[in-house]
Amino acid sequence: MRNRWRAWSLRALLALAVVALAIVAMLWWQLRGSLPDLAGTRTLPGLEAPATIQRDALGTVTITADSETDAMRALGWVHAQERYFEMDLMRRLPAGELSALFGERALDTDRRHRLHRMRARVDATLAEVAGARMPQLRAYAEGANAGLAALRARPWPYLLLRQPPAPWTPADSALVGFSMYFDLQDAGNARELTMHRLGPRLPPALLALVAHDGSRWDAPLEGAARGDATLPDADAVDLRRLDVTDAGDVGGPPAAMAWEAPSPPLAPAAADLGWGSNNFAVGGALTTDGRALVADDMHLGLRAPNLWFRARLRYPDARAPGGRVDITGFTLPGLPAVIVGSNGHIAWGFTNSYIDTLDWQRIVPCDAAAAQAPGCTPLRRHTETIAVAGRAAEVLTVDDSDWGPVVHREVDGGALALRWTAHLPSALNFGLADFAHARDLDDALAIADRTATPTQNLVIGDLHGAVAWRLLGPVPVRAPGCNGRTVSHSPRAGAMSGDAGNVCAPWPIATDASPIVRTPDAMRLWTANSRVVDGADFARLGDGGAALGIRAWQIRQGLDARVRFGERDLLAIQLDDRALLLTQWQGLLVRAADAAGTDATALRALADAAADWRGRAAVDSVAYRIVRAWRLAVHARIADGLLAPARTTAGDAIAWPDPPNFEGVVWPLVSQRPEHLLPRRFACTPQTQQGRCAPVADGWTALLEDAAREVRDTLQAEGALAQRTWGEHNTAAICHPLAAAIPFVGRRALCMPAQPLPGDGTVPRVQAPAFGASQRMVVAPGHEADGIAHMPGGQSGHPLSPFWGAGHDDWVQGRASPFLPGTATHVLQLQPAHRAAPTDSARRD
Repeated sequence: MRNRWRAWSLRALLALAVVALAIVAMLWWQLRGSLPDLAGTRTLPGLEAPATIQRDALGTVTITADSETDAMRALGWVHAQERYFEMDLMRRLPAGELSALFGERALDTDRRHRLHRMRARVDATLAEVAGARMPQLRAYAEGANAGLAALRARPWPYLLLRQPPAPWTPADSALVGFSMYFDLQDAGNARELTMHRLGPRLPPALLALVAHDGSRWDAPLEGAARGDATLPDADAVDLRRLDVTDAGDVGGPPAAMAWEAPSPPLAPAAADLGWGSNNFAVGGALTTDGRALVADDMHLGLRAPNLWFRARLRYPDARAPGGRVDITGFTLPGLPAVIVGSNGHIAWGFTNSYIDTLDWQRIVPCDAAAAQAPGCTPLRRHTETIAVAGRAAEVLTVDDSDWGPVVHREVDGGALALRWTAHLPSALNFGLADFAHARDLDDALAIADRTATPTQNLVIGDLHGAVAWRLLGPVPVRAPGCNGRTVSHSPRAGAMSGDAGNVCAPWPIATDASPIVRTPDAMRLWTANSRVVDGADFARLGDGGAALGIRAWQIRQGLDARVRFGERDLLAIQLDDRALLLTQWQGLLVRAADAAGTDATALRALADAAADWRGRAAVDSVAYRIVRAWRLAVHARIADGLLAPARTTAGDAIAWPDPPNFEGVVWPLVSQRPEHLLPRRFACTPQTQQGRCAPVADGWTALLEDAAREVRDTLQAEGALAQRTWGEHNTAAICHPLAAAIPFVGRRALCMPAQPLPGDGTVPRVQAPAFGASQRMVVAPGHEADGIAHMPGGQSGHPLSPFWGAGHDDWVQGRASPFLPGTATHVLQLQPAHRAAPTDSARRD
């Protein structure tokens, strides 16, 4: 009996093993079934003439076609085969449709984005958005759907999510364009709203200090540095006399103000992550052979695969010089265009402009609660249905006004409506695709005049050595008297809003309203998301969160340091990790520790550990990590102190606006150490902090020591202070969006290597674990063979593809890899339906 039982047990185990192997084999077969076609011959319906798709060893694609429309059809094919899931996410994000894939976990994001009704706006204006490029949009969509259908199995993420992929449409390409509005601009206009709500709660001098919009590191193309803030004297503001409970003396908020819970004031400074990008150029007078050189590295969230897709497109076009387009650069899956690159006659790149593209207006809605209110604003009500995987759909009601959607309701019956350039019918078009046939700088600038995209700093150079900067995209055209920095009220509302000095009517936008800086007046150009212009131009464009100028300052310094340039010289500036900003903080740390003596044990510990200061954000630097953390801890304590007078009651949660130029406020404070601006908890004895202040001796040293104590204790919790390197903290975490959804093996299979990364947010080589240069490019038009390109995360979205992560290590190491595609390793022939070879002749590599 025992032997029989053992035999049956073995048979059962063998059967289970066979079943398990069969399941694994089936899953493996399905997984491999979603690999794209790399070689052979396939039919592409709608193609007018044969086209070729070549891939080099990195998966960089070269498409050769007989027309622009055929090239876009082939581009749609290859984008869908390599990146359909990522394309899908890009269209769903602005439309607020992620929950249909991911279920309830995406609902909060969908609710925020559905408020803007982007799919409804696109559907209503698609003909205007597409313009004369509708044939290319349709060809791209048809090519994408054909590429998706040609896969033996649906792309692997849909297998995991148990969802079918929906077909692609021309409207979806417009939504991909709008997704960049959400990525590059603050759709919630949070900083402006926070400043508005802080206004009545802070003394004017203190509010002006928080709002200071410059520093010693300013490096605009036009105008001078604003410099660090001039500190108000004790007669204007004295934090020792401004008790938390007495803040009403400086002007409390309206009694009916409705407050929302914000992020904690001591949260890490988002501005220090270096949101944005770098681009710069030198004119032909500064190169050995008269070429203009353009460098571009767009800083974005990083994932695997990368956001961009490298491609070269070649096709005849009568509009192009010599009757043929040959354009190389970075495409965005979902869009039929090269976004940045070179066409042999011009080269161009972008950084986010951070002009002011959003405004609040306080209105009194004419709804049921205030139908008879004088001067009320009529609203239009829309019902949005959000599909949710695994449960019933959710219905969202959106109220819209002539100014824009109502985003916040207040308890007194008022509301805040949001005007955003992205909401307006002319906010987006596909004019950027016309750069493919631009002949020279003047031709490109004319194309820029009619191009609508999330407003960027365009830096461009041409074959003749000319370079220029201008804005690319819509600029709000505000009427005189309309101040975009503060909440306005509509003309019909009169002074009911409390903002009687700022009356605004709905403003239009224009794409041809940009200032221009160009040769021969400027041979060196640079932008890095900080203020670019000054004076009337800056007042007109506004400040939408322009970054601290340190990156632009270092780039300008690098450009000024040479009289002749080649491609590798500009790459060296892109890879510059010198910590010039933090060098002054390391000096302050040492001086503070020396001055405090034995009374400051934490300062002494940090100063000793940071003594080997090499002035770089290097992976092996302990000093850099310590000084950086201490600086941010000091920033947080000062921010908390400046915000304290706004806390009128214990229950209020007060948001910190995280001003990008706060360094220009903090440095004068820690350098001059004014007692009247010292945060109260360091200025007064513990027994008197909530009453009349009894000063303490050397409160500034106490603040610096308290910040040092937090850093020391936090780092020592991880081990010995002398071993806490920057690379240990700044380690790559670049993963596929679904990596965390697969237990045990997801992160191993779907993430790039966890390598320590040099750079940081306050150096040109911007780098965080999952944020940084989404591409690097240095190229001279007409000399593309000498150009340099990097891209993290690889070309393919399939972990079994030979191009998964291809080229990623060149990006990590900063190796000068080629801009142009290399020798073709795979060739796929696309045939029109009427000339196609049998589909079973297709071969998979």
